[in-house]
Amino acid sequence: MSHPEYNVKVIGIIKTEFETSENTPIQPGFSQSIGRAIIQSEYVSGLKSLNTFSHIYLIYWFHKAKSPILLVTPYLDNEQHGLFATRAPARPNPIGISIVQLIRIENDTIVFKGADMLNNTPLLDIKPFARIFDYRENVRDGWLSGRDTEKALADNRFEA
Repeated sequence: MSHPEYNVKVIGIIKTEFETSENTPIQPGFSQSIGRAIIQSEYVSGLKSLNTFSHIYLIYWFHKAKSPILLVTPYLDNEQHGLFATRAPARPNPIGISIVQLIRIENDTIVFKGADMLNNTPLLDIKPFARIFDYRENVRDGWLSGRDTEKALADNRFEA
């Protein structure tokens, strides 16, 4: 069975202090790092009213990801799990999603807190985080249940 391929448009570039995955926070909620998303001029008008939200989704391309591996041992575990049960960046479509705190918008630039992506990451889309749509009750954390941040904190993978 043949699967169609799709093209995506890069709408901007994300600038961060992180050049390699080492010492890059593993999730935005634990990062205090400031990042900037610089939007291409033809998409800047699409930022109108975005500044009324406190948080946004940044959807981006893991441009330095390795080839996908379907069974991985994730950072906070020593057992293998299926790729789709993890947030590993090496995926068939290396798409990343981060919920970050919007600090301000300056012309074509979104300044945000919670950078957990590499410098010069291609930005594919932006969506507002809306509690009315995005909040869920009775959430299960799967194999992550019972894990805490001590290992990541000890390894400096989360910024305190």
